[in-house]
Amino acid sequence: MSHRSLALTAALVAVVLVALLGQVATGQNQSPAPKAAAAGKTWTPPRTPDGKPDLQGIWSDNTLTPFERPKTLGAKEFYTDQELAELTRRTRQGETVEGAELGAANQQAVRYDLELYGFDRNKLRYTSNRTSLVVGPEGVVPPMLPQARERNAERAAQNKGHEFDSYANRPLSERCILMNQERIPMTPGANEGNLLQIVQGAGYVTLVHEIDHSTRVIPTDGRPHVPQNIRLWQGDSVGHWEGNTLVVDTTNFTNLTNYRGTGEKLHLIERFSRSADDTMIYQFTVEDPTTWAKAWTAEVPWTKTKGPVYEWACHEGNTMISTILRGARVADAEAAKKGK
Repeated sequence: MSHRSLALTAALVAVVLVALLGQVATGQNQSPAPKAAAAGKTWTPPRTPDGKPDLQGIWSDNTLTPFERPKTLGAKEFYTDQELAELTRRTRQGETVEGAELGAANQQAVRYDLELYGFDRNKLRYTSNRTSLVVGPEGVVPPMLPQARERNAERAAQNKGHEFDSYANRPLSERCILMNQERIPMTPGANEGNLLQIVQGAGYVTLVHEIDHSTRVIPTDGRPHVPQNIRLWQGDSVGHWEGNTLVVDTTNFTNLTNYRGTGEKLHLIERFSRSADDTMIYQFTVEDPTTWAKAWTAEVPWTKTKGPVYEWACHEGNTMISTILRGARVADAEAAKKGK
């Protein structure tokens, strides 16, 4: 294990112990989410003992706002409050509203009672007046460059007919390496896998995601990125503070991470800033000169919640990969037998 890995592990243990001791000292569980500051009053962001903005707590990014703007809305960037209230009412009553991200709250044949699992359609809501999470006049991700389309088509062609050759041919999510909702940049999964807990310590900010209990330890002590020859599924993240905003810069992705078709030149800048006691604005800017002609930005409001963040263990009792590959080998043997 590298010196940096040991340092990150030690820092994470220390941060979590501090958080747990704080809970024991108060003798209380997570308190209900406080209300936002009343209109006209100045809200003062809380601080940690070392004077940094306090982002800690359990947050949810659940929202009905679609990632990209529906084409029928053209250049309309914002809904009025009245429009938003009407869209919310229609969605909760079961109507199909263009662009609304229902996620797990969509009716499914294998889930007979969605409310039994907490997928309550009546609790879905828009968390801002934006018509899409992608910001700007277009409200959509820029068109992919021809070279990127060719690169992705070539990758798909290489795997075609070999999808069941090995575990390495299966998707990262199926292998429990990188689930869609835990990958960065973090985008909402409506009503499922939405929780993220933030814990802070001197020189570090730690993000614990509900999905696959994925943990990111982000140093904020001014260190540089690791060398470019070191490549990671989630890249290498380093953070710094700009006023009350945590800015996280991530590079060193692999060429297999493939966020919306990207390559290893993916560069991500995330911004975390609290706008009220119960609201966090998560904004990210994505750039990859081998995939898009220009960078693009999305903004996701987060809401503070009581939690808790339950363990979501993808590999516990998971026989999916072994079953799929075993079935493929049986099919191969039957095909060979018929060939003889």
